[in-house]
Amino acid sequence: MAWNVVIAGGGFGGLAAARELEKVMPKQSARLMLVNETNYSTYSPFLPEAAAGTLEPRHVVTPLREILKRTYLRLGEIVGHDPAAKTVELAAKNREGTETIPYDQLLLSLGSVSRVLPIPGLTEYATGFKGLADAIGLRSRVIENLEEANATQEHQRREELLTFVFIGGGYAGLEALAELQDFAADAMDSYPRARLHGMRWILVEAAPRVLPEIDQDLADYALRELRGRGIDIKLETQLREVTESSVTLSTGEVVPTTTVVWTAGVAPAPILKQLNLPLDERGRVPVDDHLRVEGLDSVWAIGDCAAAPDPRGGTCPPTAQHAVRQGPVAARNIAAELGVGTAAPFTYRSEASFVNLGRYKAVGRIGDRKLRGFPAWFLARTYHMSQIPGYSRKAHAVLDWTASMPFKRDIAALGSVTRPKRLG
Repeated sequence: MAWNVVIAGGGFGGLAAARELEKVMPKQSARLMLVNETNYSTYSPFLPEAAAGTLEPRHVVTPLREILKRTYLRLGEIVGHDPAAKTVELAAKNREGTETIPYDQLLLSLGSVSRVLPIPGLTEYATGFKGLADAIGLRSRVIENLEEANATQEHQRREELLTFVFIGGGYAGLEALAELQDFAADAMDSYPRARLHGMRWILVEAAPRVLPEIDQDLADYALRELRGRGIDIKLETQLREVTESSVTLSTGEVVPTTTVVWTAGVAPAPILKQLNLPLDERGRVPVDDHLRVEGLDSVWAIGDCAAAPDPRGGTCPPTAQHAVRQGPVAARNIAAELGVGTAAPFTYRSEASFVNLGRYKAVGRIGDRKLRGFPAWFLARTYHMSQIPGYSRKAHAVLDWTASMPFKRDIAALGSVTRPKRLG
């Protein structure tokens, strides 16, 4: 009888695990099922470039059915789990009720959500930057603000429309800010009245430095680069309140703005609390060095939702490069549990990191070598080409980058595409 292997989540880790299981498990030996809310996987490092128009949004995602050949894809969400009975409850997309799915091995790769703090007005007036819809929506917001600012006669309204505030100085916040500011600076040529007023871009970070994930000197270089472009970076500053037309900072400053982007960290998927799993103080699933959930022989966890031991000490950070490498390790260990191959621990040590600072600019490190400017940008592209799944997506990304070199970026606002009008 074939084994039932269920993978919950089709992000970096879940997709990598499914592809590895298709390679190592003999045909007809296992029924592989991947449960995901969408039929595609998003390559999140490309979201800032999709927002800035450097990459076509469709080329930031990979259709799961395009690269998975033996895996049964179910659209929906795992909403319940009975470890004793070895079953999960599937809430299928666009269907009422749930369906009970048995498993012999279960892999959790449920990712994370934006970590939201109890700040007045935050959930009502701020936007996140976690998915493709966020990227497209933010791009459209910038363009629509430029359009309105170019048309309005009111100075105060222009100030609100042309001020953009980003909260959080990690990878996501800095890259999104850098790409969008670069894009808006180019777009300003088409908005002469708004150009006379000028834009203001602000990054707010509670810590005394940005980019804690990389070396201090590289973070300092990124800081100088962004400040040299006129971006106002406020360190050791916190957000106190958000309204429809302003934000209040811990310094007491009130900044007029209609655009607040929240990128201050992530939290494990909230659904984990409903799945009868052990959780640590941060809501993650603790696993051993083989990525097996503590106390559960047939359940594994990877990616942002897992507290996996880092060979360098502590636990692995919630980054794509860790999730995409945990997936194949977990897959091979699941296969070993089913009698195929041998188990092995997760031993990956991050030797490279890159931070994009806009068109042709980045900082990065490979081993002991540190890079800045165009060389870092070029190597970052090369690294991403090796990681994005699917040959067609690799080709599309290269073509997009090449085609964008001699031309300005498009300023069409596509937000209405995701908000179709009702009939009548």
